Amino acid sequence: MDAVRVALLREVLAGTEWLGATRRFAGVLRGSVVAHGGGLLLVGTPEYEPWHLAAHLVDEAAWSGTPELAPTLVRHRPRPGDPPHLAVGPGRIEGARRGETLLVVAPEEPAPLLERVHSARRAGVTVLALGADEGELTAMAHESLAVPQGAELDLDTVQHLVSAAAGENGGPPRAQRGFRDRLSRLAEVLTAPPPAPW
Repeated sequence: MDAVRVALLREVLAGTEWLGATRRFAGVLRGSVVAHGGGLLLVGTPEYEPWHLAAHLVDEAAWSGTPELAPTLVRHRPRPGDPPHLAVGPGRIEGARRGETLLVVAPEEPAPLLERVHSARRAGVTVLALGADEGELTAMAHESLAVPQGAELDLDTVQHLVSAAAGENGGPPRAQRGFRDRLSRLAEVLTAPPPAPW
């Protein structure tokens, strides 16, 4: 879903709770990763891997100038020949530590995933949950956004809204990038051709 479609979807959803809920959740996500300088792990279930959300967060990280939003996609069954960015297995969750954020996208709650999430939380990892309506995952998450079965929006659509909001929830650029941004803009102005005469 591109930016135009997200904008149209937001227009359709104006006046509903979804816009505020997805923006709030995205703000918590962004605040968590920016505060700690990154370390975002993204995991689904063995049957549901959040590929699209991973791709959209990578795009939003680049477009918003917030590299901390680019996640590490944790897969339940990576294959030996997979490229490095697709070869991260569930052991990475067990190795997560304080300062990292674990975003769990799960329409249901498989027991092995819950055990890993619980261990990560005990290690000081910030846990965010997107999907399951109620249950253990929602209870152990620091922040959750429920997408109940039969809701107006499905889990995929909510992920698009969250990723788009995460890319825009920042306010002004952080100070360490401010000087480079200003210098870049100055270079563009100085090297731009003169305006055409009227």
